[in-house]
Amino acid sequence: MSRSVSSGGEGPGTAPGDRPASQGPRGATGGAGQAAAEAETPGTGPARGTGTTPGTSGTAAPEAPPAGARMFQLVLLRRMADHQAGLVEDALRELGESRSAMREANRRWQAMVHSPRARGALTRYRSVLGPPQSRDARRIGDLTCEALRWPVPLWPDLRFEVLTAPGGQVWNEWLVRAPGAPGPALRTLADLRPWSCTVDEVARAFPPATPMEGSAPTRWRLAFAAPAGAGGQPRRVVAEFTWGLLQRLPES
Repeated sequence: MSRSVSSGGEGPGTAPGDRPASQGPRGATGGAGQAAAEAETPGTGPARGTGTTPGTSGTAAPEAPPAGARMFQLVLLRRMADHQAGLVEDALRELGESRSAMREANRRWQAMVHSPRARGALTRYRSVLGPPQSRDARRIGDLTCEALRWPVPLWPDLRFEVLTAPGGQVWNEWLVRAPGAPGPALRTLADLRPWSCTVDEVARAFPPATPMEGSAPTRWRLAFAAPAGAGGQPRRVVAEFTWGLLQRLPES
């Protein structure tokens, strides 16, 4: 837990928490058998491409994502709603969805995760999100792991990445910057706006950063020092992330 975090591409040895990722957020469960089957093709509405912060539609309508991918965006938002209710409301309007639809998508996801017939995490992601957009090998110590990435229409510049160990065990699952997409310039605390950056970007911008346990699965905390503004003195803060995306910056 005291090891500094480096790039998100370095894998579980340096990822926040230094532990295998959970199999998905914990929350309300119920009707596991039937809900697990329903979760394969949830009836959620269409998503539109946006900028970094949902609410600003792109100029060209992208191809509609699979139904499972639309559902998974609601799952991501459900956990983020605990910290950024306003941003989540904007995202739901962009998706044409309601809070009740978000809760239902999360219920179905939880049923899949906790079903006695639950499949492995990687199989679950493939069944819901479809084939990954990209995949590449990644060396972590003596191991050759694989990183699989899927697009997330709410955040066109981000990808949902699943890092697997040899044999297919999921080690990490989070949002990362898309290959080739420019990341934000992070120099001061004022640059750290909710949903603007990922945990690996913050760790690289303000070394040394110390990963800490989050308050729930899919959450991380990161302790580091940064100035409040240009020319200011660095001060210690602890940032909170959900699914790898910055949520808030309470003082330590």
